[in-house]
Amino acid sequence: MKNVKITAVRKSDYKDLQSMYENVIEHTCDLEEGMTWVSREGKKPEGMCDEAWKSMREFVEALARGEGNFFDGWMKNPYSAMISCNDGFRPVSFLIESIEE
Repeated sequence: MKNVKITAVRKSDYKDLQSMYENVIEHTCDLEEGMTWVSREGKKPEGMCDEAWKSMREFVEALARGEGNFFDGWMKNPYSAMISCNDGFRPVSFLIESIEE
């Protein structure tokens, strides 16, 4: 199986949507742009947000198996994907890519 590198490339913060729709919460996402993890054997890396993992798991597992070319040529690197977590108020976009280690 291949290792898969996961990089948080962008974190957005939609304060207008938060003020309109979200109840005030004390603790939000701890992830920051530039953070990286390596998935070994398609498993969730330590320190990865559970909810973010749910949104990318199938892609990570496929890349770990050597699959790629999602959606018929979507990505310039066919062994990668750009996936966002499911938080509509402060989404984080992740680049996931198979790597040789």
